[in-house]
Amino acid sequence: MASTFAGVSVIVPYSSLSSAKPSDLNPKLCSLAYIPTKPLNCSNQSFSHHPAFRSRVCINKNAGLRGRFSPIDYSSSPVVSSEYLEEPQTKVKYQTSLSLPGCSSSLSLLGTGYREKVFAIIGVKVYAAGLYANPSIFSKLDAWKGHSSAELQNDSSLFDAIYQAPLEKSLHIILVRDLDGKTFWDALDEALSPRIKSPTPVDETALSTFRGIFQGRPLQKGTSIFLTWLDTAKMLVFVTPEGIPSSVDAAIESSTVTSALFDVFLGGNPVSPSLKASACDGLAAALK
Repeated sequence: MASTFAGVSVIVPYSSLSSAKPSDLNPKLCSLAYIPTKPLNCSNQSFSHHPAFRSRVCINKNAGLRGRFSPIDYSSSPVVSSEYLEEPQTKVKYQTSLSLPGCSSSLSLLGTGYREKVFAIIGVKVYAAGLYANPSIFSKLDAWKGHSSAELQNDSSLFDAIYQAPLEKSLHIILVRDLDGKTFWDALDEALSPRIKSPTPVDETALSTFRGIFQGRPLQKGTSIFLTWLDTAKMLVFVTPEGIPSSVDAAIESSTVTSALFDVFLGGNPVSPSLKASACDGLAAALK
């Protein structure tokens, strides 16, 4: 992968690290990001799995190659990373840093979870979800520094503050089974509609646009759906079979609809309690 330090671009594939010698690398470099040439097997690697932490590889002439962990310093320029966090129930892997069209900077993963629907008393996992935010969001959350994850989960004002902050947030949904678009929309609308008591014509137009993205559209296992809040009145929707989207499927412009959707996932009665709990874990770690 390419990473720039002091104006110098360095490419270090993961497969070469085990054979690297101090003389092979610029001794002035301490923190190196890496991209694995194959997926990491985290069961036998000494890597932190929490999105609020990242690994760094340090090289010096005396110590050779060694790894260490530290909390991400969000005030400094982020090291380019290809690390992943696995949602434990679905085994879906999420990048800890993500760049999306329309966003002013890369977004950091706060936590992951999954949604389960009950069919004939049997719980069926439908999708995994990862919550991302502009890293500058932490500068807006000083009031919650030092709070535990449990305290954050019980404080509704936290996610209100995150939503109101003029910084991008994105929910990355990855389907873990095949669905038709109508089924996906109906399940989402079931949670969304009760939160919009008296929709205005603007709200109705936004809902129609949102619904139209999924109607008559087959959604295969592995499909990614990105719901990206640019501000409190505008949300971008991307649907892609895999990978990072290159174009926008629709822009939803209604503060009522966008806030209701944020509440669906992170309000007092979220459709994925595991996502909110995991996000609170990540926030508590970052705000220590």
